[in-house]
Amino acid sequence: MSLAHVLLTSLLEKPSTGIELARRFDRSMGFFWSSTHQQIYRELNSMQQKGWISTIEEDDSNSRKKTYRVELLGRTELADWMVKQSPPGQLREDLMVRLRAEAQLGGNTMLPELERHLQIHQDTLKLYQSMYAKDFADHAYHDRTLFIHKMILQLGIDSEKSWIDWLETIIPALKAFDSPKQ
Repeated sequence: MSLAHVLLTSLLEKPSTGIELARRFDRSMGFFWSSTHQQIYRELNSMQQKGWISTIEEDDSNSRKKTYRVELLGRTELADWMVKQSPPGQLREDLMVRLRAEAQLGGNTMLPELERHLQIHQDTLKLYQSMYAKDFADHAYHDRTLFIHKMILQLGIDSEKSWIDWLETIIPALKAFDSPKQ
């Protein structure tokens, strides 16, 4: 997946200015695809040069604000990409490599970092749960788009719960290895 495909999807959902897109990105797609605002603007320029997107003319000709929308070439690119096969996502987490290194070096030096990650996952879970309560808790899902959005958020919730369970298992176990044997 590329940033262009993420942006095409976001722009299909709603034509946006660069700053609107970056803000929406931070609140939605950014949870599973990271990108800086600078990367977003660079990619918008590239997509415009390829004819995948265009700008909607603003009524105020003095305005520098550009509202981007997806063109037919962009829809075609997204449709072609969407049906391609891709391998399942692979866990690529430097925390796991550092933990394995600590297993060799010893010292339980990773405990503070594991505790920090536990707090981050707990905070993220609370955020996802509040989004779920606000956007999905009271809806019957006869709308396919909303159902898909709900299920993506549910996967995020389940993933955070899994991380929390794992961290709540490993942290006390590692602490127990450091306790004096009786």
